[in-house]
Amino acid sequence: MINGLNFAVDSPPMTDLSAFPITRKWPARYPDWIQLYSLPTPNGVKVSIMLEEIGLPYESHRVGFDTSDQVSAEFLSLNPNNKIPAILDPHGPDDLPLPLFESGAILIYLADKSGQLLAQESAARYETIQWLMFQMGGVGPMFGQVGFFHKFAGKDYEDKRPRDRYIEESKRLLKVLDERLEGRDWIMGERYTIADIATFPWVRNLIGFYEAGDLVGIKDFANVTRVLERFLARPAVMRGLEIPKPISG
Repeated sequence: MINGLNFAVDSPPMTDLSAFPITRKWPARYPDWIQLYSLPTPNGVKVSIMLEEIGLPYESHRVGFDTSDQVSAEFLSLNPNNKIPAILDPHGPDDLPLPLFESGAILIYLADKSGQLLAQESAARYETIQWLMFQMGGVGPMFGQVGFFHKFAGKDYEDKRPRDRYIEESKRLLKVLDERLEGRDWIMGERYTIADIATFPWVRNLIGFYEAGDLVGIKDFANVTRVLERFLARPAVMRGLEIPKPISG
């Protein structure tokens, strides 16, 4: 209505996501936006940070571990591996809805969709993906085990050999990363990429939430801490680290 007059406005129909059971548990208020199902964990914030960086419209939904949302039938219908994050893009390839899980796969997809944070030229593209895989296959699993054996249930195990094994492997990975960052602003040099978005939430978690900085000798890795500080100062990172927001009671 404009100035008291009604006008018929032709607008495209809203995308119908009813074929996806996950939308029954987490209804989409904006079905034409990317739907993010996540939690602010080191893996979860990769995607919220990425979405904040590239500026694509999205709607976040909190998958609560305390309420076992990740093993609900609705969530499993999108990710049978019951891990966050996952997305549902109503406008995927060929403008068809695309459900996607695995944080690394989501980062590559969003980079390609937006044309940002992942080079399209072959050499730099594959080198970036190489460092993304370094995080997915090494940094994440090893740092996560340090957290388990140092902060969570594993801390009560009398046998400290498993903990020490993961600490030593985490130190080795930090050394690899530190050497890579020597003389570089970011993992790929001057170019900030999805490799940084994947890696530094885990470094932050290792020395912050896991309280394992002293165990791994983080002060010995000056390049890692330098770039971590630079990463955490980015406005999109600051926002993404808090998404999805806690549900107010």
